[in-house]
Amino acid sequence: MYNLDIGIIMPLEELLNNGTKDLEELGIQLCQVNAWNMENLTKDNAEKLKSIMKDKVKIVSLWVGWPGPKVWDFFEGPLTLGLVPKEYRYARMEALKKGANFAKEIGVTDIVTHVGFIPENPLTTEYMETVTTIKDIASYTKKLDIYFNFETGQETPITLLRTINDVGLDNLGINLDPANLLMYGKANPVDAVDLYKNLIRSVHIKDGKYPTSGKDLGE
Repeated sequence: MYNLDIGIIMPLEELLNNGTKDLEELGIQLCQVNAWNMENLTKDNAEKLKSIMKDKVKIVSLWVGWPGPKVWDFFEGPLTLGLVPKEYRYARMEALKKGANFAKEIGVTDIVTHVGFIPENPLTTEYMETVTTIKDIASYTKKLDIYFNFETGQETPITLLRTINDVGLDNLGINLDPANLLMYGKANPVDAVDLYKNLIRSVHIKDGKYPTSGKDLGE
C-alpha cells in the first residue's frame, strides 16, 4: 500500500496576493503552484513566495505555462499548444527555462508543462525537432537539479515513452493526469500507469469522459 501525500493546485498570483489562509483552513499542507504569467516569475516574487509559504505549505512542483495562443481542441490545438508548433517554440523554450530558474529560487525540484500534440510518427521532422527542443530545456533544468515533467493527455502513452527515450536524459518525469488521457481520447489511464511506471512523479486526481466528436475534447 502506497502512502501518498495529497495537495492542491494553486495559481501563483493567488498565493502572492492572498497567502495560504484558505489552504490552512482546509488542512492542506502540499500544493502545486501554477504559473502562466512569465512577468510574475521574478526573484522578488520568489522571495515573497518563500516567505508566505514558510513551513506552512510545501510546494512540490511548479506548473509552468507559456506565451502565445492556446486552443484546447483537436483542430487548432495541435497548431497552438506546447513546444510542437514551430512558430512559438523559441519563446516557449525561454519561458520554461525562466520557470525552471524560478523553481530553483523557491527550492522546488520539479517543473511540469504540456509539451503539446507530439507527433505519432517518429520519422517526421516535426517529431525530431520537438525532441531536440525538449532535450535543450531538460538539459538546462538538469544543471539546476530540476526534473522536467510531461503533463499527460495530448499524446498517446507509447509516444510519450518514445519521446522520453529519444531525449535520453535522466531528469525526465511524468505528471499523470487521468482526465486528460480520457478527454483527449488517448488512453485508458489504468493501462497508461502500467506503461509509465516509475516515470510518474505526481498525479492530478481528476476524472473525465472520452470525446464524442472529432473536434472537441471530452468533458
